[in-house]
Amino acid sequence: MLNSMRVPMSPSARPTLLSAATGTFSTGREQPDTGHGIVLIVGIRKYWRRPVALCKAEPFKIVVRLCQLLFAALSFTSCGSGGAPSPAKDVSRIRHVVFLVKENHTFDNYFGSFPNADGATTGLTSTGATVPLTPMPDADETQLCNSLDCAIEAANGGKMNNFDLISPGLSAYTQASEQQIPNYWQYARHFALADRYFTSVHGPSLPNYLYMVAAQSGGVIDNGTDQSGAACNGAQVGAVTVMDAVGHRRKQTPCFDFPSLPDRLDEAGIRWKYYVSGGGVMMLLRNSEYWADDFAPNEQVITDAQTGNLPAMSWVFSDGADVSEEPPGSICKGENWTVEVLNAIMQGPDWDSTVVFVTWDDYGGFYDHVPPPQIDQFGLGPRVPLLVISPFVKPGSVSHTTYEHSSILKFVEVRYHLRPLTARDQNASDMLDIFDFQQAPLSPLVLQPRQCP
Repeated sequence: MLNSMRVPMSPSARPTLLSAATGTFSTGREQPDTGHGIVLIVGIRKYWRRPVALCKAEPFKIVVRLCQLLFAALSFTSCGSGGAPSPAKDVSRIRHVVFLVKENHTFDNYFGSFPNADGATTGLTSTGATVPLTPMPDADETQLCNSLDCAIEAANGGKMNNFDLISPGLSAYTQASEQQIPNYWQYARHFALADRYFTSVHGPSLPNYLYMVAAQSGGVIDNGTDQSGAACNGAQVGAVTVMDAVGHRRKQTPCFDFPSLPDRLDEAGIRWKYYVSGGGVMMLLRNSEYWADDFAPNEQVITDAQTGNLPAMSWVFSDGADVSEEPPGSICKGENWTVEVLNAIMQGPDWDSTVVFVTWDDYGGFYDHVPPPQIDQFGLGPRVPLLVISPFVKPGSVSHTTYEHSSILKFVEVRYHLRPLTARDQNASDMLDIFDFQQAPLSPLVLQPRQCP
């Protein structure tokens, strides 16, 4: 949307800006329309300084006519299809973005039988057999492997048939029913669901958490090792494994200094908050004292939502295994906690300007049948669910556009005109295809927590 990029610039800056506006993606994402206004701007740009030269070199009447024609063309590009956004994509109506993160489930594991979505109720094994995805217990005690190496082995070059080789027997081939997560299914039916949302990294939580704030992990590929290592705040959390561009691995102290979305928001004077006890993964990004006021326990988000104190950008983590849905934690208790947070947002004064992205950090070792696109040595990783909850999402829609964790950062960057952090968020979908800001706003969907087993 060109209007979101209309800032003072030199002529030399225009090609990059226009290229970004046309939205050229390398991962098969849907491409926005490029109208004639954009083409005309590109065609005229190299003559930007020519009207002055013409006015000096030609007879007065000819010059006047040429200048009139040229400036009329420039006015067309500013006021026509390339100038103002479609009302349906006027993202400025969003003033609060909430990135709510649960843990360790794939799309097929939760939504494999959801209508009109690309789900599966059976899976392929290494022997070539097709097996049913069996009912999942509320608290699954099975230890599944969700490391980078296990994810790559399970995917087997896109065949998605080696999940039986990374965990005991057929333990990865399970699926929760609608009756087990009925509220998640109600959100999907009332708001929107995405069936092409992938994790950013093959593997577990920590590297994916880093992508959620920085569109990179600094090469981190695991949750830590037994080797000692201090975070940036001095806390002993263990060294992490880092992989370089050619696949070499080494152990490293978990303190990094690369730009993050909170940095961009701070530069722009935009409020944000990271709702997790102790600061979570942010403690791995240089120890900045001025961030201390931007951390809060996750239960604080309920109070902030109810009192109209949500910042422009929130990360919300289900701190604690009892509500995160990471096995062996109860998926019922985890869903209940999500409902509590969403009820507070929907009943609070900020609902009419809010979007909540509810997703799961990594695949948890569970089966999924869709091969993730490979855009670099880190990912994309296995597919996970994404619920998009807002008054402005297309109701009951299922998006088939390719997203990843960095796509939510891209959405925020588009909304607030922020510079991208890495190639990941720069090339990610901006997620606007799932919204219609011209529609009658959707009403809240206040749900009741369930009695858990």
